[in-house]
Amino acid sequence: QVQLVESGGGLVQPGGSLRLSCAASGFTFSAYAMSWYRQAPGKERELVASMRSSGGITTYVDSVKGRFTISRDNSKNTVTLQMNSLKPEDTAVYYCYAMKTYQTTNPRDPRDCWGQGTEVTVSS
Repeated sequence: QVQLVESGGGLVQPGGSLRLSCAASGFTFSAYAMSWYRQAPGKERELVASMRSSGGITTYVDSVKGRFTISRDNSKNTVTLQMNSLKPEDTAVYYCYAMKTYQTTNPRDPRDCWGQGTEVTVSS
């Protein structure tokens, strides 16, 4: 079963930190670029951070540069988002997203996949 399961969300005070994790299963994880998106109430879903399938190259939305770090462990099929110096405007539901970027031998590997989301609230 293709699945992305996020964890690590919660309530944190401004200036605090959270570490989000996404556990992948059911597909060839190393062939997928992994991203974190977020959606705040009343707003469009936006891309927060991405990392290529082989790791190394990352991209971030300007508002989180220098505060958030995306990483992945292809041996454990996990991707994490370390969030530091959190601000109230970071409050949102955070989603893990996988997009296939390499041909694989598994015919069941999907084109892409979304997690169910984990809620982050930054408030005093």
